[in-house]
Amino acid sequence: MSKAQLKVSETTRSTNSGWLARKNEAIARGQGHIAPVFVARAQGSEIWDVEGKRYIDFGAGIAVCSAGHSHPKITAAVAEQLEKFSHTCVMVTPYDTSVRLAEKLNQLAPGASKKKSIFVTTGAEAVENAVKIARAHTHRRGVIAFNGGFHGRTLLAMGLTGKITPYKNLFGPFPAELYHVPFPIDYHGVSIEESLKAIDNLFKVDIAPIDVAAILVEPVQGEGGFYPAPVDFMQALRTLCDEHGIVMIADEIQTGFARTGKLFCTEYAGIEPDLMTVAKGMANGFPIAAVVGKAEIMDAPLPGGLGGTYAGSPLGCVAALAMIDVIDEENLIDSAHRVNQTFSARLEALQAKFPKVIGHLRTSHGAMMAMELVRNGDAEQPDADLTKAMLGKVYEKGLVLLSCGVRGNVIRFLPALNISDALINEGMDILGECLRELV
Repeated sequence: MSKAQLKVSETTRSTNSGWLARKNEAIARGQGHIAPVFVARAQGSEIWDVEGKRYIDFGAGIAVCSAGHSHPKITAAVAEQLEKFSHTCVMVTPYDTSVRLAEKLNQLAPGASKKKSIFVTTGAEAVENAVKIARAHTHRRGVIAFNGGFHGRTLLAMGLTGKITPYKNLFGPFPAELYHVPFPIDYHGVSIEESLKAIDNLFKVDIAPIDVAAILVEPVQGEGGFYPAPVDFMQALRTLCDEHGIVMIADEIQTGFARTGKLFCTEYAGIEPDLMTVAKGMANGFPIAAVVGKAEIMDAPLPGGLGGTYAGSPLGCVAALAMIDVIDEENLIDSAHRVNQTFSARLEALQAKFPKVIGHLRTSHGAMMAMELVRNGDAEQPDADLTKAMLGKVYEKGLVLLSCGVRGNVIRFLPALNISDALINEGMDILGECLRELV
């Protein structure tokens, strides 16, 4: 960078537009962003940008900071660990916090079976390793996932993801022996029976059940549009997997750690998955992920077959242990239901005012909520343009909000589980104001 460029960068460093210009020069366009807002600090459910503007956060870093930004107990645990050491590699010289975290996850995971865990760094890594474990256990090759599902950005995880743009576009070919079937969504006319029939048809046409290693399912679809899997469907999948010796993998990366009003969302269906992938809200912003599952399945890979240089970071381990304590001490499961009630009342009032615009609300699972925007009240007329305009407008007025959905027309709400009712209502006032201005 020349002296002249450095001088310009110094004069613009405290503005969002200045940093945006520098980002566009320095960072590849594929790593995009939703809003041209550069964060200076964050506390609880509020964020301040480099220009000093305040934002109410309804995104929590995509369901990561479930206890709010800079939670004091979690911050203190990481600071204490940082004074001891930041990395030794858990596969070289392990540390007690990784063992204690694994013991805690094994204890908390749904079901009575003996559990074991492994640690990785990201949700995509957790998915990839869950598939490896399932294949090692079954000696089978095929994996079934669902239309609209999202499982990460690495190549195998992208192949399992059921949404092309932006995740899979330009990146193929993908690994073989991955199959997709419809996910049951009543609002879009896809029944449980149709989804199960599609699996049965897959068994007849593309891959025999004796060649299927795993079925991978999100209890609530994340990027796909926040559609919850019906309880009867999850139970039917459990029965199907048992019948054919298929490993059932629950992707709890976005739904786990009290987000949906249960510690893990599969608890709503009263089932025990064989394997479960977790990340996001696990450590309130510190990178760590895990696969947790039945011990006899988890032990299928040989020693050295699983791992990673940064897997089970000591900073992530202590943050996750502290987060689990915070969930218990601050009753975040109960708080998720309180948050849901406050949001639901406001969203239902908005839908009553704009019935032809807000086609469907999804508010059945704690602090994981969404509204689907359509034209003329018609589920088959998604309004992606209005969704995009809404996101631009709310940021101008000081609200952090996210979209999702295969058709780009769903606004999702992922606040911290301890966000106050006052901040919820302030943020919803902004949302309502923007909707009135745009409709």
